[in-house]
Amino acid sequence: MQRYLAALTIVSLIGLVLTRSLLMQRQGIKAIHVGKLDQKDFVILPFALFYFYMIFANAFELPAISTQEFFQSESISWIGVCLCLAGLLLFVGSLISFGRSFRVGIDTNTPDKLIKTGVFAFSRNPIYVAFWMVLLGEFLIFPNWILLLYLALGTWLLHRQVLREEAYLSEHYDGEYAEYMTRVRRYI
Repeated sequence: MQRYLAALTIVSLIGLVLTRSLLMQRQGIKAIHVGKLDQKDFVILPFALFYFYMIFANAFELPAISTQEFFQSESISWIGVCLCLAGLLLFVGSLISFGRSFRVGIDTNTPDKLIKTGVFAFSRNPIYVAFWMVLLGEFLIFPNWILLLYLALGTWLLHRQVLREEAYLSEHYDGEYAEYMTRVRRYI
């Protein structure tokens, strides 16, 4: 059961991002800006696709690179499911709080207002916290070396993106973002 819920979490995250992006596109807002500032961002797509395959391979017993697990624990696996669910709920809360300001990547052409309400009143980066919770949850459900590597690399990539966005937001919103940084923590 936990394995199917892990796969459902990934499908839900992808579905939410794509649905939100398409709805915004209908309103004339381009929401996806990956690779605009740094061409190396395109490496993320194959990185993500392989991750998705690993989750589905483990969930549905498809051919996988590694089936060796560090441990097998039903209770730890359920903790992973809870983390995935919490990450998914935090992601939905972030989308709601973002409203029309939602973007994937840094939009330097048509940035919207700085969002400081909803879940953004507690974390400056709730979407990245949500993604990290899902990465950790997926590893606890499928505790193999590949997903551990993805957890480590994903943590680094998320933090790298946060630092890039903070630099942009500090420059673009000037004192407003600096004041926001003093009130709200970067992660949790």
